[in-house]
Amino acid sequence: MHILVVDDERSMRDVLEIMLSRAGHQVTCADGVRRASEALGSTRVDLVITDMKLGASQSGMDVLRAARALPEPPEVIVITAFGTAVSAMEAMREGAYDYIGKPFDNEELLLLVQKALEKRALRRENLSLREHLLPGAGLMAVGRGARMRAVRNLVDKVAPTRSTVLIHGESGTGKEVIAKELHFKSPRASQPFLPINCAAVNEGVLESELFGHVKGSFTGATHDRPGLLVHAGEGTVFLDEIGDVPLATQVKLLRVLQERKVKPVGSSAEVPFQARILAATHRSLDAEVKAGRFREDLFYRLNVIMIELPPLRERVEDIAPLAEHFLSLQRKALERPGLRFSPEALAMLSSYSFPGNVRQLENIVERAATLADGDTLTPASLPPTLRGESAPSTATAGSEVALGAGFSLERHLDEAERRYLVAALAQAGGVKTRAAELLGLTFRSFRYRLAKHGLSDREDEA
Repeated sequence: MHILVVDDERSMRDVLEIMLSRAGHQVTCADGVRRASEALGSTRVDLVITDMKLGASQSGMDVLRAARALPEPPEVIVITAFGTAVSAMEAMREGAYDYIGKPFDNEELLLLVQKALEKRALRRENLSLREHLLPGAGLMAVGRGARMRAVRNLVDKVAPTRSTVLIHGESGTGKEVIAKELHFKSPRASQPFLPINCAAVNEGVLESELFGHVKGSFTGATHDRPGLLVHAGEGTVFLDEIGDVPLATQVKLLRVLQERKVKPVGSSAEVPFQARILAATHRSLDAEVKAGRFREDLFYRLNVIMIELPPLRERVEDIAPLAEHFLSLQRKALERPGLRFSPEALAMLSSYSFPGNVRQLENIVERAATLADGDTLTPASLPPTLRGESAPSTATAGSEVALGAGFSLERHLDEAERRYLVAALAQAGGVKTRAAELLGLTFRSFRYRLAKHGLSDREDEA
């Protein structure tokens, strides 16, 4: 493990370096905030040990803040002089692992170092495990800009609480990623995380999915079934696209959130539940309330804490790091470790507005890596729209259109619509919600059009 020691006294740096090196650690020393910041920026540090007082004008708090601002911050132990407990408590509030007073016992400090490094190793292991089990979880650590740092800080503050959180952002900004982070950074992490897309389920089925049903309550209800809110136990239920819930279901959901009890479909008995509720929407619920499509009381019940996800076009500084992150995933998936972006390709990505946000960027990188002949992804590897080229058109403005005998505009448009539906499904890998987004349709509209053209399957009909 790599430890950074920061102290303005040469003798103290020497003592700590010898003691920690003998314990098997790699040690770097700095005499002040500037050199400590340089060390933190140039190499990965697992633990910082800093004196609180660094000369007449510098403070260990500045070192602590520089460490905490890193994408993967190290643990920090603060050394304080006798009688500075207030400063120590301030350091703990700012994110320090612990503090130790001067003069300290060497064995006590080594034990504190061991515990801090164990916490660091466990956190890295958990992050690695989540990234393996939950694709996209690592995106939280990628954003370098101020807006995503603010989102990360808010997630860290809110995750341990029981508060209901409403996540707002355009499609593709990573709302479910945030919901998963809130769950896995909470005391509920060992319990289930159960998501449901409210826009993808019709009204009757949505109530059964959320609240459960009893045997015989409707055709096909052959046995009692607990809903997600009960089934989650003390875990988390994520209500994605909450803005698409019908008004009649909104009334029932409001009562459930107030009473913390559900009434299964077909039952008169109420069942308590313990799950935490997280919700997300791409809609402006303020506007939906004013339009009469969303209940104001439910909005205030859900909107205890709002996390606003900015669109990718408003955080250009994150595009290149995100693209590199997605390319690293493709290197593993395609077993092509040499894949890399040319500077021109990264510049072109950074100048694009990405109406589909992070999800669109991920798809573009996957396409470029899959189709690339060589290891270097150049502007030619990117879609024509990023290069400022429009798709070829079969007709130009003012050109004549041949209308032969028996021509039917309705049939012609139906055929074109069917081709686009099939193409969107193919591009989305059969994922209907993503295909609907590619076509700019709501899921309900997309599902209706699939059925109209005989493209729906039994699951859609159910």
